[in-house]
Amino acid sequence: MTLPIGSTAEPALRSARLTPGDWRDAGHSAGPPLGGLIFGAPATMALPTVAQAALQVLSSAGPVIDTWSGGTAEHQAGACGSVHWRHDGCWLYGVLELDQSPDDADFDAQCERAYRDVFATLARTGYPHLLRLWNYLPRINTDEGGIERYRRFNAGRQRAFLNSGQPAFAGAPAACALGTQGGSLCVHFLAGRTAPVAVENPRQVSAYDYPGVYGPSSPSFSRAVLADAGEGRVALLISGTSSVVGHRSVHAGDPVAQTRETLANLQAVLQAAHQHTSAHFDLAAMPCTVYLRHAAHLEPIRAALQAGVGADAFAARTALYLAADICRSDLLVEIEAHAFATGRIEALGPQA
Repeated sequence: MTLPIGSTAEPALRSARLTPGDWRDAGHSAGPPLGGLIFGAPATMALPTVAQAALQVLSSAGPVIDTWSGGTAEHQAGACGSVHWRHDGCWLYGVLELDQSPDDADFDAQCERAYRDVFATLARTGYPHLLRLWNYLPRINTDEGGIERYRRFNAGRQRAFLNSGQPAFAGAPAACALGTQGGSLCVHFLAGRTAPVAVENPRQVSAYDYPGVYGPSSPSFSRAVLADAGEGRVALLISGTSSVVGHRSVHAGDPVAQTRETLANLQAVLQAAHQHTSAHFDLAAMPCTVYLRHAAHLEPIRAALQAGVGADAFAARTALYLAADICRSDLLVEIEAHAFATGRIEALGPQA
């Protein structure tokens, strides 16, 4: 079932980081967003595709809502399995939440089912290409039956990718996977009608090529993707990035050194992206989300970010700090970012 809403305009992808007050004051004169993530505020936005992530906000600015919108207010909305979706004819945003089974040993099957619903949504609505996914997993580092829950998630996710004919390796979408202390398995995703260009980090082994020591199935994501965002702009969507060099975690127990290494990896992704687009991206000007394993590390990690990009830089002033478990138990910080810039994608292919 679909529900038509609103009126037409040019389809172009946009994002905004709003306070709850911004959300109320804006009144959505251009129409509601396609979807988004709520951090630190009650889920009272009256849109199934704007849903809460169960993470504590550590930033002094308080609750925020990260929204994704197109350039038109003419939307269709509906549901497919566990997914609620909304699209504007060019972009689709979807959300699913799955309550946890009493049998946690079945967690990989739950994850596979969740991703099957994602891919069924893409097929039904005509948006075949995933650009970005946000995954929030309860107790991500817990060992269950000798296998960490994140590794179970990777196994279920990869099976769904492969069984649905989606790129699980080269050409996979950008993504993050963070741990919550409880609640549901929550997946948000952004999709389009045109395949993005995947970007890898030359300082790191591609996640989908990790050796078997990290689990029976490798993680299905690219370090970043480039996408045509409309209006002569390019979107760069960077996956959750941490202190990993090659395939190994580095600087164990040192949040400042890990933050510095993470910033070096982000800069390497930007350099790789610039080889395939005329658009120019500057980390200092990008909105960042910073996930911290320990809230007590907020100030040293904030100081390291400010030192890396400049204390007065947009990235430092607007960074959102969230308490979350990282996908490896020895990692203390993870940073994701995105931006839009004028230009075009100059090289197309399954992987950049």
